[in-house]
Amino acid sequence: MPFSHGAREDHHPGVRSAFEHVARRNPDEPEFQQAVLEVLECLSPALSMYPRYATERVLERLCEPERQIIFRVPWRDDQGHIHVNRGFRVEFNSALGPYKGGLRFHPSVNLGVVKFLGFEQIFKNALTGMGIGGGKGGSDFDPKGRSDNEIERFCQSFMTELHRHLGEYTDIPAGDIGVGAREIGYMFGQYRRLSNRWEAGVITGKGMDWGGSAVRTEATGYGTVMFTQRMLERNGRGLDGLKVVVSGSGNVAIYAVEKAQQLGATVVACSDSGGYVVDEAGLDLDLIKQIKEVDRERISVYADRRPGAEYVEGGSVWDVPCHVALPCATQNELDATAAKTLVNNGVLAVSEGANMPTTPEAVQVFREGKVLFAPGKAANAGGVATSVLEMRQNARRTSWSFDHAESELAETMAGIHDRCEEAAERHGSKGDYVLGANLAGFEMVADAMLAQGLI
Repeated sequence: MPFSHGAREDHHPGVRSAFEHVARRNPDEPEFQQAVLEVLECLSPALSMYPRYATERVLERLCEPERQIIFRVPWRDDQGHIHVNRGFRVEFNSALGPYKGGLRFHPSVNLGVVKFLGFEQIFKNALTGMGIGGGKGGSDFDPKGRSDNEIERFCQSFMTELHRHLGEYTDIPAGDIGVGAREIGYMFGQYRRLSNRWEAGVITGKGMDWGGSAVRTEATGYGTVMFTQRMLERNGRGLDGLKVVVSGSGNVAIYAVEKAQQLGATVVACSDSGGYVVDEAGLDLDLIKQIKEVDRERISVYADRRPGAEYVEGGSVWDVPCHVALPCATQNELDATAAKTLVNNGVLAVSEGANMPTTPEAVQVFREGKVLFAPGKAANAGGVATSVLEMRQNARRTSWSFDHAESELAETMAGIHDRCEEAAERHGSKGDYVLGANLAGFEMVADAMLAQGLI
């Protein structure tokens, strides 16, 4: 993966050396290399201003996880057949606090994917200002089509090994793709059985009746839109009256649609892996929730039930003209071709609701097109921020109202935006949120690493 698509060509020698080191040691992990490259390409200003980052080899240390855990997950299906999956937990960096990051259950999960997600999580968590480190985990288990009993048996087997590595002052997982309230419940129950402790703060995303937080379900989608709103306001306008397109139709996408509509935008399209729907009158959110959260149907059903809506099989949802694009599906879903289409159609802002959904080449298209671009480590940090709010409530044995939790989330997202904005301006690149997010997150973590010595 070449050092070619960054915003700056005059990379500090320490940056180039660090990436070559990562590429050499992790040759078969393209997602991880991409995540590292996207960060490192922004760090030359910091290394030039503070030479100690290079002399103390902070970059090389930061790109190597503190701990990588891989384990066997055996389980038995309803027919009595035995399956063996692989479990992962990458505890990447704890300079700012205990490891924090979700668990993903999906066939695409491998060590490289978990490392990419964990690396991103370091900076995302730092930007929240909440004192948490970065980690990520999961399994190549596919929950689709499995019964509740099979999910329970898998989750119990998974937690039987993972529990020994967790703790509210050590590592606190949460949910991610394929891991929702059901899976969190089964895993927390097994942790409680094995540890003989009601340690509510050891896992987040819990049910509201047993330690969960209001707004946790909505947090990532809401936070993405809150960040977008503040970014637009800094440039003279808000979301009110703008046309929005969202990719995906899962949890993040649904609640991004909801918050965008609350702020006066018209969301005209969303998608799933089969295609996308266009509804120029504005998406019927209640219908989408029914289709996706209750019926668990494909998004094509929306066009069957909604007069005036159109379903396009395959293709790209980014062909739909809009002012604001919110990629909320999966990594590398928005490529340079789609970015050029969005720019030609007059897009004003793009905010990543998913993790690394925009390819490096597409990011460069947006930069060259003067499009406001919010990277995922800043824009989609609402989920982990609300997880920490859940931990606060657990520590105090209390529960906040929805309005209070949403207010706390809004304040956190405003703080993340302003940290990115300030860092970009301080380093001479006002309005560059990619540079600002990476520099702000990096400086917080790097300074803590230096203060704590060579560990």
